[in-house]
Amino acid sequence: MLKNKLRKQSLIVWLGLVVCLLAACSNEQVNAGSSAQSSSFLKADKQDVQRWREMKFGLFIHWGPVSLKGTEIGWSRGGERRGRNDKKTGSIPIEIYDNLYKQFNPVKFDADEWIQTAKDAGMKYLVFTSKHHDGFSMFDTQQTDYKITSKDSPYGKDVCKQLADACHRHGLGLGWYYSPRDWYHPDFATKNHQKYLKFYMNQLRELCTNYGKLDILWFDGLDSPRELWGDTPVESYKMLRTLQPDIILNNRGGLPGDHDTPEQRVGKFQNDRPWETCMTICRQWAWKPNDQMKSLKQCIDTLVRVVGGDGNLLFNVGPMPDGRIEPRQVERLKKMGKWLDEYGRSIYATRGGPFKPGGWGASTHKGNTIYIHVLNWQEDTLTLPPIPKKIIASSVMTGGTVTVKQTKKAIEISVPKSYRREIDTIIVLELDGTAKAISPRALLSSSLTAEKRARASNIFQKNASYGASKAVDDDSATRWATDSGTQQAWLEVDLGKSTTFNSVKIIEDYDRVKEFELQRRDGDRWKTFARGTKLGHDYSKQFEPVTGRYIRLNILKATDGPTICEFQLFEPKK
Repeated sequence: MLKNKLRKQSLIVWLGLVVCLLAACSNEQVNAGSSAQSSSFLKADKQDVQRWREMKFGLFIHWGPVSLKGTEIGWSRGGERRGRNDKKTGSIPIEIYDNLYKQFNPVKFDADEWIQTAKDAGMKYLVFTSKHHDGFSMFDTQQTDYKITSKDSPYGKDVCKQLADACHRHGLGLGWYYSPRDWYHPDFATKNHQKYLKFYMNQLRELCTNYGKLDILWFDGLDSPRELWGDTPVESYKMLRTLQPDIILNNRGGLPGDHDTPEQRVGKFQNDRPWETCMTICRQWAWKPNDQMKSLKQCIDTLVRVVGGDGNLLFNVGPMPDGRIEPRQVERLKKMGKWLDEYGRSIYATRGGPFKPGGWGASTHKGNTIYIHVLNWQEDTLTLPPIPKKIIASSVMTGGTVTVKQTKKAIEISVPKSYRREIDTIIVLELDGTAKAISPRALLSSSLTAEKRARASNIFQKNASYGASKAVDDDSATRWATDSGTQQAWLEVDLGKSTTFNSVKIIEDYDRVKEFELQRRDGDRWKTFARGTKLGHDYSKQFEPVTGRYIRLNILKATDGPTICEFQLFEPKK
């Protein structure tokens, strides 16, 4: 009897242990599920990212009361960057800047007209500045009276509401630019910053609840000391994903987000993480009278190189004070759209590569098709690296004939000069298998400086990402950059041995160089063999043959820190 009792007690204990173990396992699963759920908001769903990537081309709009002055948005308020004077963008006294909205009456603003312009340009989404660093809200926020719908505003209408409704009517993706910086708010970056954080979160909530479906939230400028923000970036992402489950978030809100955002330059080839170049059609983000505008060739070149690098292009216009997009900018965008009407299938819903962008151009692919965009015929024959797929057919999308020779060592493509297009010659290669399976490959130019040792007198913030080698890496998406305020600098290349050359090609960003010389070292002295007053994005020059090993680009005068994407030298043609 005692033995049976003991057996019964043992069974009860054993069952109790089993129940405890099952409960523990269940709790672990619940906790694991909760953890996964709590971190899921850090990244968008793959299908949402894919949908955004396939759009390829979007319209960025920077607009606000500052357009009355024609200076740059955000930085013109007192000429300050929170303590750093920025004379380049123009300085408007704070008391004047903060009252500009009382004169801002864009009576010719027509949201449907803007959206139609975007559609005519072949753009698939829009990102508008709901609030920039200057703190002025272009929407009917309840958090401040410093807004477009203020009783002191002669216009008094919600610009964001009109744009959101127009986007939804016309089927265009909708995005808000929103600046975490706020030079106007009295509590921003002060001991009362917690009050600003409440304001910040409330405005984000308004933007995500008052305007229907939102596709994109584009942060800009959360780079103040991290202790000011604490857990706010995480909290904001969680709230945004809850309110707008399909939203795409960029990498400027304190977290990596869904994509990178190279600014005013074509991003480097990158197919393992989405990216989007943001660039202006003129030089300034906000409207400026008689601002220098990019040519159609430059616009198409930028779009092709961005998409060929596996990115999206967010192309910016700055509307005028009366609410219209400047007619010449509208005309330029329409011409881009006309080009895309004919050749858009080589852009939309494609991926970059498999040939990485180079001086010659870029490539895109979809399915079994590769599109070769030749933007610059450097030779009569374009020679590309070999691929492990057979080319079974070829044609010229832009018209004409093409000869393609494929070997184990290279792919040689030639198009008669009469069929080469000034803007872009597009060759279509049909493969016997998917192009996606081909690993990206680069074509080194014939430049004598390619991958040679280089050094420079100044490097931006001593950051190796902007080192001298970036100007000789055969990649126009990278660059040698110098510190802000630098007006003189030099870049020196060691060709490895004494070499003869007779031409140079230089790609400069931002058009800052105003005077330069090319030199070769002769013993302990530098001898000048060429001079110039301007570089720009596509500088090239031929001269009498020069022989030397150490070659220097000596920048004698620049308006600000020079930035050189590529410095190339070439041997005389035989």
